[in-house]
Amino acid sequence: MYRLIFNLVFKPMDPEAAHHLVANGMIWASKLGLLRPGTRAKPVQVLGTNFENRLGMAAGFDKNATMVKPLHALGFGHVEIGTVTAVAQPGNPKPRMFRLSDQDALINRMGFNNDGAEVIARRLKALRQKSKNLPVIGVNIGKSKVTEPAAAADDYRTSAKLLSPYADYLVVNVSSPNTPGLRDLQQVESLRPILRAVLEEAGLVPVLVKLAPDLSNEDLQAILGLVKELGLAGVIAANTTIRRDFGGDPKVLAEAGGLSGPMLFPRMIEMLGIIRSTLGREFALVAVGGIQNKQQAQQCIDSGADLVQAYTGIVYGGPLWPRRTAII
Repeated sequence: MYRLIFNLVFKPMDPEAAHHLVANGMIWASKLGLLRPGTRAKPVQVLGTNFENRLGMAAGFDKNATMVKPLHALGFGHVEIGTVTAVAQPGNPKPRMFRLSDQDALINRMGFNNDGAEVIARRLKALRQKSKNLPVIGVNIGKSKVTEPAAAADDYRTSAKLLSPYADYLVVNVSSPNTPGLRDLQQVESLRPILRAVLEEAGLVPVLVKLAPDLSNEDLQAILGLVKELGLAGVIAANTTIRRDFGGDPKVLAEAGGLSGPMLFPRMIEMLGIIRSTLGREFALVAVGGIQNKQQAQQCIDSGADLVQAYTGIVYGGPLWPRRTAII
């Protein structure tokens, strides 16, 4: 039924406009009491925190912390908001999101459009003061576009300082392809001062780093060494890809941006194996990238992940997708 609605209503719309339509509908449904969390499952403990289930909403869907409660009601055990930057920014020019519908995939070059760390911190504070039944809330932070790479550590520090009091965990995003120069910060010598700055401001809040699927295994191992050296809480694998060798509509594939969807799943599984074998069990590992169903979510757990996240899966799977996919 949802696929029919998707093809008739959402497919003809601009993808970003369709996202805002769905988001606003979810927010109002939650306010009117039409969306409420279901029965709580047996929790799993990760990062020293109880998660209702292993499935979370990945960063990018709720950039401004306005949909935490409705996403929780759909069945997500955690919601990762953002990416949030120290300086509010409109993101890249539109259009900036594109569908590869025949492959259940998306290309986006949103460019970290968000209200900025100060505004979002106030929003999270109010949410926590007013609401008792909330999912685990992660906050994904990235570099402001106006900040030069040499000043990146201070930029991340500002966001961490403002947001860590209201986050259950923080994620350092240096892997989006849509902010110029951001992926260069994955180089160990550039990444080290950023992670140190965030750790200093985070205090007891766990800090993870989100990595790109396009990293070579050698570079991945170098970053994992840094994760060990600095004592991060864990790793999220993986972000969107800049690869275009998966087939599909050539016109859409020509668009710049990060590609998400089922084609990411094999590389993500490969990364999970490398990360878990390198880090051992003491570090948290979150899988994201192309998960389409419960069986694939379980495969991620079997490959070493503690938690799984999704974004594109719910776009094509509809509002019942989280409850079908959640791993208890």
